Amino acid sequence: MEFFRIKKDIPFLRHALVFNVISICTFLLAAFFLFSKGLHLSIEFTGGTVMEVQYKQAADLENVRKQLGGLGYTDMQVQSFGTAQDVLIRLPVQEGVNTAQVSERVMGALKAQDAGVDLKRVEFVGPQVGEELTHDGLMALGMLVIGIMIYLAFRFEWKFAVASIFANLHDVVIILGFFAFFEWEFSLTVLAAVLAVLGYSVNESVIVFDRVRETFRDRRLGKMSVVEVMNHAITRTISRTIITHGSTQLMVLSMFFFGGPTLHYFAMALTIGICFGIYSSVFVAAAIAMWLGVKREDLLKPVKEKTENDGAVV
Repeated sequence: MEFFRIKKDIPFLRHALVFNVISICTFLLAAFFLFSKGLHLSIEFTGGTVMEVQYKQAADLENVRKQLGGLGYTDMQVQSFGTAQDVLIRLPVQEGVNTAQVSERVMGALKAQDAGVDLKRVEFVGPQVGEELTHDGLMALGMLVIGIMIYLAFRFEWKFAVASIFANLHDVVIILGFFAFFEWEFSLTVLAAVLAVLGYSVNESVIVFDRVRETFRDRRLGKMSVVEVMNHAITRTISRTIITHGSTQLMVLSMFFFGGPTLHYFAMALTIGICFGIYSSVFVAAAIAMWLGVKREDLLKPVKEKTENDGAVV
């Protein structure tokens, strides 16, 4: 489905060098903040106190967050747990304060607002759990990258696989750079968003590369140069890109504005990833594939020349 069709190809790659210099600078800046400031890891990675409390009526989660904020907690997680009356509270580690002291302070603040609240359980999640989650998250990311490279190498050609991986890692590092610079909380939901962005960006690159292959195989367009083929392929996918990314972004924005604190950073990571995913698919992946020397012969199977005796019976 297309909302419109552009008849004249847009020269996207005319300024590919300039755009990729901007991409490299942005990538290096994000990497600098990532390594210098680090990620502000949530309780799932660092450990902390987990409390489950129960109210007599439906709990006001926003009010619970305000009560905890008054105790000095800024990185807590408050969410419904099973029913509207049950609330799960996750609090980060505080130096010099043990789990019993944390639960006593929290329950004191909550009971001052509603005497009917009861503590169902409290436990400490040690840093060992955080190390395991960090390791598993990095392993998932590494396996995903390797799988993407193998898939693209088989479906297209190794030059496209290399170009796509560079473009997609560019998106991931920039997302992490944003979270490091602004010190946003990096949780498991954000990690899920990063993995989703990887798949999302790969899909966009595959769409463009598919159109590149179709253009190379079209005999009517056989006189096009590689740059012209790239521009033609990207131009022909613009309508699809606007429909897909526009509808996805509307859904993500609804989570951002109406999903509450639980989905806030998840939606933020997806928003950054979608915006840079479009940019990298057009100006990074296509340009790198072009500079690696992709050509028509890489995507067309050689035709076996027939001899005079082919098919003849002697």
